[in-house]
Amino acid sequence: MRVLQFFNSPHQSLCGFLLFGCLAGGCSVAAPKTSANIDSKSMAVKSDSANSSQGATIPIEPNGPADTVRVFYKHLREKKFREAIFLTNLKPAIAGLTDTELKDFSVDFEAIAGQVPAEVQINGEIITGEQATVTANLPNEDGDKNELQTIRLRKEGDIWVMLLVEGPAEELMKKEGKNYFYSLRMATHEDEARRMLERISKAQLAHSLQNGGVFTDMQTLIVSGLLPEDIKTSESTGYNYTIKLMPDKIKYFATATPAEYNKSGKLSFLLQLDAKGISRVTEKNNGGKPMK
Repeated sequence: MRVLQFFNSPHQSLCGFLLFGCLAGGCSVAAPKTSANIDSKSMAVKSDSANSSQGATIPIEPNGPADTVRVFYKHLREKKFREAIFLTNLKPAIAGLTDTELKDFSVDFEAIAGQVPAEVQINGEIITGEQATVTANLPNEDGDKNELQTIRLRKEGDIWVMLLVEGPAEELMKKEGKNYFYSLRMATHEDEARRMLERISKAQLAHSLQNGGVFTDMQTLIVSGLLPEDIKTSESTGYNYTIKLMPDKIKYFATATPAEYNKSGKLSFLLQLDAKGISRVTEKNNGGKPMK
């Protein structure tokens, strides 16, 4: 799964990439079609044949790349988030966070802890100098089955670290330090807000087609299964959502406003119908206030 595409639900977790994928230039979900046991001066490959449903196991050397991956997911499952991230190149983004600041991300991190398999099946390890890749069976983007995914690592001193960001993304992370996760969370929540309003538009359209062209309120859309329950709270979404019906119920508008300005998001969003009855989403840094 790619970064910021975590649960198969209306909202994402900013830390989804810790479990299912990486930022641009990081991990890949491409699975090797074949496997081998090869040793040479420049490359060591240790892998058994595997398929995406029953991944094979391999010998895991203590403190090697595969062991780093194993311990990383073990820490995630046990909710030892600082220890887990210290095994990745995101360490600079969390090293400066106090325990209190780390709790700001508790919802995001704990959401993925329960999704980590009890036993992560590691199927392959390839070491090329100071670089390595490890293949493991992990849930796919939809979360409905496991697939072989490839995790990249590099050696830093005597330890291997997982590469969750690379290139410009890694440079940005190092520059922002502990502010990185805050910035990532805001960007994630803002993207979620845009898509949630688009979902509201589709839900209203579905309701109107089934009810003589009239729109309805948020609770009715939730009860009908057209909107998720968590739209009523900002705990997981970081945004407050409202739907305002006009008296004739043939027009409406919806807003998305950051629950905590400059912390859960900066942009405010507005969904409304244009003169042709087509829904449009606009956005503005409105100081944390609703756009309408």
